[in-house]
Amino acid sequence: MFQGLVYAVISAVAFGSLAVLVKLGYDAGLSGSEMMQYRFTYAVVVLGTFMLLRDRSLLVISRSGLARCALLGLVVYWLQTTCFVRALETIPASTTALILYFYPVSVTLLSAVFLGMKLNRVVLGSLALVLGGCCLVFYDAFLKEANPVGLLYAVGAMCFFSCYLLLVQVLLRKLKPLTATFYVMFFAAISFTLSGDPAAWLSPTWERVVFGVSLGVVPGVVAVSFLYMAVEKVGSAYASIFSSVEPVVTLAGAAILLGEQVALLQIGGTVLIILGIVIPNLRALLLRRRAATLIRSA
Repeated sequence: MFQGLVYAVISAVAFGSLAVLVKLGYDAGLSGSEMMQYRFTYAVVVLGTFMLLRDRSLLVISRSGLARCALLGLVVYWLQTTCFVRALETIPASTTALILYFYPVSVTLLSAVFLGMKLNRVVLGSLALVLGGCCLVFYDAFLKEANPVGLLYAVGAMCFFSCYLLLVQVLLRKLKPLTATFYVMFFAAISFTLSGDPAAWLSPTWERVVFGVSLGVVPGVVAVSFLYMAVEKVGSAYASIFSSVEPVVTLAGAAILLGEQVALLQIGGTVLIILGIVIPNLRALLLRRRAATLIRSA
């Protein structure tokens, strides 16, 4: 459990930088699809080089595994990421990220319905806190008269990401995390290049290269690899709960780097989300200590 928690938190911190980097990219005149084109292409190049140097067998994949990665990269990942960057065009990065974090609730409920996950009191209490935090974020967004289209895109990103996490657990459980990461991002790079601007590769600039590498390494290779490893260790529902530190990273980055005003309602929502992470972790630590005590006394 603890190892899965660490992987999920590392992934969440890396993912948390995505909204801030995309906002900075918009300010620099880049389009959303163009940034994702760079993000996934550079991520594939960096990760592919690492795999070639470390262990070439990681690039070996079955036809069925390749087909499952293609489904996630070409369709599900494209839909989720497109909604996310479209939301960032019209609403603040902090609001977008916090709305996305309704997904622990939806993932856990879907896991209970389709994967037979048992909902104990600790999980339900944790989800209630996350839900309460997200409600405060929505209320704050409506008070600020946020763009309704942007809010719809943010909700769409949350829905598609929930489906994506469940599909990762079901479709990729027999694949090694790095192998799955590489091929999903490979197909995502293809989908965003086709829907973006392929001609942009013919006129590279230092600004585009810097944004591309930053997006590819941090919210790309690091975020996706550690997310898959977390799902492998603890399942998609627990991984999504542990990953709830992501909006805190985005909130801090948006305030410091983008100058966005952080409202009290957003802070309150963030506190509730963080509590939703702490509660199940405290329970896990207590159970481990009790087990260790029993072993010593035996």
